This record gives sequence, structure tokens and C-alpha cells, in this order.
Amino acid sequence: MGQLLVRSGYRVKVLNTINFSKSMRYNPFRYIHSEKDILKLVNTLICNTKGEGEKSAEDFWVKSERLLYSALIGYIWYEAPDDEMNFTTLLEMINASEAREDDPEFQSPVDLMFERLEEKDPEHFAVRQYRKFLLSAGKTRSSILISCGARLAPFDIREVRELMEDDELELDTIGDEKTALFLIMSDTDTTFNFILAMVQSQLINLLCDRADDKYGGRLPVHVRLILDEFANSVTRSTPKTVGITDKSVA
Repeated sequence: MGQLLVRSGYRVKVLNTINFSKSMRYNPFRYIHSEKDILKLVNTLICNTKGEGEKSAEDFWVKSERLLYSALIGYIWYEAPDDEMNFTTLLEMINASEAREDDPEFQSPVDLMFERLEEKDPEHFAVRQYRKFLLSAGKTRSSILISCGARLAPFDIREVRELMEDDELELDTIGDEKTALFLIMSDTDTTFNFILAMVQSQLINLLCDRADDKYGGRLPVHVRLILDEFANSVTRSTPKTVGITDKSVA
């Protein structure tokens, strides 16, 4: 089918979560262009992954995680070189974070990093988010970091890190030219469905924004989504108000 589509003038893109070696790479950071996009990525991450135990469903913990992710992703987007704008860097920052209940003056490498950034730019987006995160007590921050570590654990697998360190899918241009995107998932194992869910969520948001902001409500190329397993992988990060046949996507 792929060769037939190529002969018909289509670009063919493949994300394969069964065999990563046969997959193109996907980096959600590639689609951040503003602080608004940072918040969208944080929402996509939270909604399509799981935190630590019962706390993962509790509003306070989820909101606290959002603050930390917003701060760290904001730092990465503004301050990191292009080759470090990915989940590998985010995971390394989480691993370097620490809070001690018995030592409120303790500063982790990440605390010091944000302290230096605050000296340079006190109103930096990432600094403002991190300040809010630091309002919680040391014991609470430790629990938040544990939940973040649990949520990001799948990204610590070497194959997943390599898959998501760069981007070849070019999701934001799918409505600009004829493109066939295949998302390949396991019939028996849901371990990596969160990656597909993130792609689907981000794709719909990107196409809607691009249609509205650049093309006056309609993309140059009609986009049809054939989503046999949509209900089994995409979660609430894709708003119910977005219809699959909505004119912004079509």
C-alpha cells in the first residue's frame, strides 16, 4: 500500500509502536511555538499517561505536576539547544530534582538552575511556574516528583528515547500536501498506546489551529482520519467538542 500511495503523489509517514526500528521518529517538542503550546503539550502528557497510584487521580497532585512540567518544558524550550528539546532532557531534569523534608534550605541541581535563570530574568515563563511549584513543602514536593517519575517511566526506555528525540512525522504539514500517516499499534499490548494517543491528540489540535490561523478555517488538502482504535487509545486530551468531520480538520 505504501508504494501505491507514493506513486499516487502521497508522502507516507509511519509511527510503529510494535517495532520501533521500523518507525519514523516523533518529537512532541517539535510543535511548540509559544507558551500556549507548552501548556497544550503538558495537557497532552498528563491526559495520556499515568501518575503514581491513587494520587494520579487527585486534583491537587495533578495540578502540581502541571506546574512542574510547565516550568521544566518552558526552560527546555527557551534555554536548551535544539538537540536537547525532547523528553530525554525532561526526564533528566526530573531525575536531577530533589526535595528534602528535613532540610528546607537544600537545593537540587534543578533548583540552582532555576535560581540562575531567575537572576537573569525574574519574569521568565519557566521561573514563574517553578516559583509556584516551590510553594509546596519539601515532603509534598517529594511526592510530586515520585508521581512525575512514575508518569515518565516509559520514556526511560532506550528505544522510546531514541524514537522521541527527533521528529520526522511533520504533523503540522499534513493538511498542506497529500500525506498518509500510519499509526501502528499492538493488538495485545497497550504499553505504548500513550505515544499514539499523544500523536492523535496533538495532530487534531495542530490541524485545527493551522486551519484557523493560517488558512481561514479550511486546510488546502482534505484530511480524513480513519481511527479504528481511537476510543481505545485517545483520552480526554482530545476535546469532545472537536468533531472528526469538523470543517477546521477537513
